[in-house]
Amino acid sequence: GKEVVIANAIIAILTIGGQQLFSFFTFSCPCHVGQNLIYGLAFLGVPALILLVVGYALNNQTWRLVTGKRSPLQEQTTPNRLLQCKLICFVLCSITGRALVAPVTWLAVTLINGSYYVCAVSEYVSVHYYEANPNVTASERRRILAVFPCSQLVPPELTRARDEVILLLRYQSQVAGWLLIAVVVITVFLSYCLASCFSPLSFLHFRYWSSYVHNEQELFDEATDQHSRLYAMQHVRKFFGFVPGSENVKEIRIPSLREWQAISGLAFLKRVDEEHYDYSLLHDWALKESVDGKYLKTDEDP
Repeated sequence: GKEVVIANAIIAILTIGGQQLFSFFTFSCPCHVGQNLIYGLAFLGVPALILLVVGYALNNQTWRLVTGKRSPLQEQTTPNRLLQCKLICFVLCSITGRALVAPVTWLAVTLINGSYYVCAVSEYVSVHYYEANPNVTASERRRILAVFPCSQLVPPELTRARDEVILLLRYQSQVAGWLLIAVVVITVFLSYCLASCFSPLSFLHFRYWSSYVHNEQELFDEATDQHSRLYAMQHVRKFFGFVPGSENVKEIRIPSLREWQAISGLAFLKRVDEEHYDYSLLHDWALKESVDGKYLKTDEDP
């Protein structure tokens, strides 16, 4: 839908901006044999991996897929295993597609920029230097190539060779970046085409279904907020003797020390029977304790 496209575009733009700032303020090639490759690949891969994990974590479908799988109620049901596996695969593909937006954008922009790739593989370029001593050893050649990303460390007689190597590596990096973009675009397009071909719904029916799911989720969230607020209000009123926001409160309840201790501490979801849970310590107290205790009038002068 349009919302997904807009969200993906915003994620891609933020990733591009972050990559540019990241490169400007933090990237500095060590220009040393053995360290260039590790440093360059770290800047290429580690941020992309972090963005991938964040993409999974920020998707509600991820938590919907994994939450409650060890529940006894889940074990008692006997769903269609084949249908369930197909649904899980479909949801995982959807989640992965959304999560890959940021890391793929990072990799593509980084490769088009070329700085990380140049740093990582400069020492492995097979090239004969212009006006250079042809009798240098392989280790010495790697050492010289490793300093090519740092122009201030390159001897004047190797400036031309350095420029040739940098141009070659930037060409390779940018071609790889554009190929990555092309592969991703073609893959996404073909995926949408295949999904549409195998969809049991017509075009207008699919639009209606998408609209229904969106509206149902919004209404469900609103109802959840209101229902939980009203439910919690009953427990708060039992503890304090009045409802928050009420006018002309005649009296308030003074909780005892034991009651304060009962609702304090770490709260975990507590199962009370086969189908119901206590959501908090206050909830647990309100269901177990009777309404008694000390009350204080509020409409009298102190």
